Amino acid sequence: MAVQTQPAAIELKNVTKRFGEVVANDRINLTLRKGEILSILGENGSGKTTLMNMLSGIYFPDEGEIIVNGQEVTIRSPKDAFALGIGMIHQHFKLINILTAAQNIILGLDGPAQLDMKKIREDIKALADQYGFELDPDRKIYDMSVSEKQTVEIVKVLYRGADILILDEPTAVLTPQETERLFQVLRNMKKDGKSIIIITHKLNEVMEISDRVTVLRRGQYIDTVETASTDENQLTEMMVGEHITLDIERTEPVDPHRRIDVRGLTVRNREGLKVLDNVSFVAKSGEILGIAGISGSGQKELLESIAGLQPGESGQILYKDPQGNVEELTQKTAKQIYDMNIRLSFVPEDRLGMGLVGDMDLTGNMMVRSYKKGKGFFVNRRQPRELAEDIVNRLDVVTPGITTPVRNLSGGNVQKVLVGREIAASPAVLMVAYPVRGLDINSAFAIYRLLNEQKEKGAAVLCVGEDLDVLIQLCDRILVLSEGCVSGIVDARKTTKEELGLLMTSGRKKASRETVKENPQNGAVSTGAAAAGSKEAGHGRD
Repeated sequence: MAVQTQPAAIELKNVTKRFGEVVANDRINLTLRKGEILSILGENGSGKTTLMNMLSGIYFPDEGEIIVNGQEVTIRSPKDAFALGIGMIHQHFKLINILTAAQNIILGLDGPAQLDMKKIREDIKALADQYGFELDPDRKIYDMSVSEKQTVEIVKVLYRGADILILDEPTAVLTPQETERLFQVLRNMKKDGKSIIIITHKLNEVMEISDRVTVLRRGQYIDTVETASTDENQLTEMMVGEHITLDIERTEPVDPHRRIDVRGLTVRNREGLKVLDNVSFVAKSGEILGIAGISGSGQKELLESIAGLQPGESGQILYKDPQGNVEELTQKTAKQIYDMNIRLSFVPEDRLGMGLVGDMDLTGNMMVRSYKKGKGFFVNRRQPRELAEDIVNRLDVVTPGITTPVRNLSGGNVQKVLVGREIAASPAVLMVAYPVRGLDINSAFAIYRLLNEQKEKGAAVLCVGEDLDVLIQLCDRILVLSEGCVSGIVDARKTTKEELGLLMTSGRKKASRETVKENPQNGAVSTGAAAAGSKEAGHGRD
């Protein structure tokens, strides 16, 4: 292959980084060739981001050499990295919302006191056109979609002269269509001689876009392989150290009955903006209902409304228990729902802010859910301690012990503790927001198995996810939100990523013009023009 003859853009030799007693990177050797796309794979805690942060000047290595274009260099800051032509696009964008794209791109650059903004905008537009970006230099950041903000970040490093780009989870919040557009841009950049590193967990995207793949495990370099000569199973085995089956064993729903019935729910946020607009659907027992949408489409507010954490402006939320009794949850607080003995568990997106108490240990966080049931002055810690130990063993939580404050655990291990605690409550309704975000493949599949177990026990599972491949494999139906409206509810066994992507970007105009009507046979819905059916959306028979 031609790429094999290319000289090195970056070489890392025996690079080591420690944080106290933790060795994040242990004598890593890695080569990025000029004009190639290199993927970096590894489980949580394998050292991927730490390694890239040393290239971008955020961390400084304790040992080893960094060689850029054949010269050994010292990178002590992002400014040093930019001077060497290295730019990193982080997963969480570093943009100022009230400024335009052009203003963000030139922010912090040296230049004359009086800037020629017309010339700057022309240069930015020419750069965007060169690689196939769609970018309006005069548009404010707060008016942009996630993919447009990402475009600004990439153009920003290109404008600063970067020939080596590092992208951290670049497709995490993109639709399939946006991902394909990004990949085409990356291919154009590669043709222009740029060298690109992508950190990602999505194996199918690794196989599609990269020339080579480097695998790290527990801070150590495992191997670098040509993408064309490997497959997803081999890469997974290299990451984990053992063979793992990558199939999510989805079972058919057994005797599904409506459990949560949402009718015309409208919610406004604290600023008075409408974040959910006339949302209607049914979540059934014994099924997993996926919830998809571009970030900020109302997923968070929907789950919080059902859990009693977000009051609705109008509409109804009804709960039907296994005996057929119907309870009104509309305007009920989380405490009132708890006092009604409704077994509802919620794993929020904000793990430490809403889900767990960071300064408490694992046992204390188990008690948070059940302390009100204790009698007398003293609380029985034996059962919470046993639950904490069971979760640590069952989900392979990496912790010095159950007396360790949750705040000291990694993000992935915090997520395991939270999901394990909520599932242990044997809920009738289980709502999870991004349950495997930050988890490695091994842990993610353990969570998928737990969700399927709850489904098989008769729980109604609502799962907000960002990986459409996983939602399609895991769920029975998928509800799609677009700008706070339901743009469709589809049968997960029959849909495609492309269909979901179109529904995710269909926008409020389409959602207000068309209506979702349920197929009573399988609970899926399609869009149709019968406006009179809007009140019945999602309300087929049990």
